[in-house]
Amino acid sequence: MPKLKTNRAAAKRFRATASGKYKRGNSHKRHILTKKSSKRKRQLRGGDMVVAQDHGRVKQMLPWS
Repeated sequence: MPKLKTNRAAAKRFRATASGKYKRGNSHKRHILTKKSSKRKRQLRGGDMVVAQDHGRVKQMLPWS
């Protein structure tokens, strides 16, 4: 069976955890920040987890995980 190519865009956006879940970053924190409240910007810091319904898609793009 041939080696599978990793989707490089997905590799930059997702990381696998030890428990087999996937971490992701948050969107909407790049520009036009003046109209967004401090609370909203603060809550966009850090990461979040990929929902279970999307695990199959992410796993397909990252064959090594």
